[in-house]
Amino acid sequence: MARLARLSLPGQVHHVLQQGNNQQPIFLDAQDRDIFLSTLASSARAHQVAIHAYVLLDSRYHLLATPATSDGLSLMVQALGRSYVRYFNRRHARSGTLWEGRFRSSILEAQAYLLHAMVGLDLAPVRAGLAVQAQDWPWSSHAHYRGLHVDRLITPHAQYWALGNTPFDRENAYAERVHQGLDDAQWQHMESAARGGWALGSEPFLQALDTQGTTRRLTRARPGRPRKSHAID
Repeated sequence: MARLARLSLPGQVHHVLQQGNNQQPIFLDAQDRDIFLSTLASSARAHQVAIHAYVLLDSRYHLLATPATSDGLSLMVQALGRSYVRYFNRRHARSGTLWEGRFRSSILEAQAYLLHAMVGLDLAPVRAGLAVQAQDWPWSSHAHYRGLHVDRLITPHAQYWALGNTPFDRENAYAERVHQGLDDAQWQHMESAARGGWALGSEPFLQALDTQGTTRRLTRARPGRPRKSHAID
């Protein structure tokens, strides 16, 4: 069966997921992660992609990003992957592929899903047993949104700005969302959509996407009535 074309639309938030081949580590130490983030920043600038959030785990990474062009996201990830693999193989005296196939991604309705997805990324190290709390893991955008340091890679989305009128208000409101957490079912729903390449959002949102020139279906096909995608309350 031919694989579906990747769903990528300018101006929409995308949840990007890529992992190591056979779940092998793609980061072995802090230097690897620093080089990856530096390469991500330059690739995002070159291809006009706004990075809203990220997390680097041992064998995979997640991004929340909005491309300005229809091919910007793919070009960014391809450039990032090629450059980082060259560095990683040279430094660690290895050869061959690092990634498990092509990257996975989904489109998210920002109003319904963006902040939930940001919390999901922040808590990924906790779920993986790499940290006790989100703030204990330095390889995510969590510290930026908590006001602990400025991360120049990050472009906050309008949904984050709407959390408060001052930086203090926004940081506290976001910290409370992280404290409240995200249940496993919510996160699995978003991660499954990224792995499958499906859009998540309300029926009006999905109908609007249909008018943006995509020729592939937006949600997973099921027998009987088409499945509707519902936002998280």
